[in-house]
Amino acid sequence: MPFTSLGLSAVLLKTLADQNFTDPTPIQQSAIPAILNKKDVLGIAQTGSGKTASYVLPLLMNLQQSSGPKNRHANVLVLVPTRELAEQVKGVFHTFSKGLPQPIKTLAVYGGVSINPQMMGLQGVNILVATPGRLLELVDNNAVHLNTIETLVLDEADKMLNLGFKEELDKIIALLPVKRQNILFSATLSNDLQNINQILLHDPVVIKIEAEEESLDRITQVAYIVSDEKKGPFLRQLIKEHRMKQVLIFASSVHLVEAIVNKLRKNRIEAKPIHSKKSQGNRSDTLRLFKAGHVTALVATDLMARGIDIDALPYVINYDLPRSPKDYVHRIGRTGRAGNDGNAISLVSHGELHHFEVIQKKMGKQVKLIDSENL
Repeated sequence: MPFTSLGLSAVLLKTLADQNFTDPTPIQQSAIPAILNKKDVLGIAQTGSGKTASYVLPLLMNLQQSSGPKNRHANVLVLVPTRELAEQVKGVFHTFSKGLPQPIKTLAVYGGVSINPQMMGLQGVNILVATPGRLLELVDNNAVHLNTIETLVLDEADKMLNLGFKEELDKIIALLPVKRQNILFSATLSNDLQNINQILLHDPVVIKIEAEEESLDRITQVAYIVSDEKKGPFLRQLIKEHRMKQVLIFASSVHLVEAIVNKLRKNRIEAKPIHSKKSQGNRSDTLRLFKAGHVTALVATDLMARGIDIDALPYVINYDLPRSPKDYVHRIGRTGRAGNDGNAISLVSHGELHHFEVIQKKMGKQVKLIDSENL
């Protein structure tokens, strides 16, 4: 099914072609027509399935037919869990709104940066992409009103609930018009999400795209048994022996991320940290440098994973294991993307062996396990 069959305008189709988008993904095939028809949508699909474009494209087209905002009253509100995702979503709106007959203004607002420029930028906004906490701050400052919102999008709804945003979501939803279009996207369908779904959505079009196991087939996985005290030296040995020029390293805490970066730098490996304690400007600069190949090792927490999308990233290393098998799959899924081969390496301590067995069972794949003492 080509994009031309989904009801999109000629301008949007040209932009898709210019951006080398050829065929819609399964989530796009189902969601775009439903959103164009202003139906409520519940979409369950993994990160990387193309869900952002699946709501961006039809919402831009629907906005072309609306009368537009007055002052600071936006038409579309997109709620996201992290600053990185807010910037990413804003970027997709900007990319596809180029060339539209009616100009569309998109603004991303989030904490960690000054609120004043965001307040000033709200004038004439059509699409507001926001993290829940900062949005409520703007409401409290009388900088934005939500009574003209025609469409609400909850993107990565599962992550928002996992991060404890339920109270903020309840407050925001209470400020919205009762009559509106609701779009909810999530990687999973938890009990909490079911409850929000029942409150928010009215006769929704339900789209569930099962994660494809073969999506990991382009990733070569290997794990090394390494004691906790030897993980640092072993990590540096791996980077040097494999002559890694670009590697994403995951660690379980902000403290551990900083410690890994310090050790790498002391051993003349260019490394930078990315985590929630860094300012948005710092995080944006770090990602830009890493993507451009000016930083060898980017060390991140799981919270940052959803904003890191690099098509040809060759290596991902788990310095320690994440708590859930889903997070493990999400981590290693940063490599082996867009038809490229990838490599995922895990450093597993003796205390993590049982948990690693659980991860492999849930993933449905056996990973080669090597005792580093025998190397």
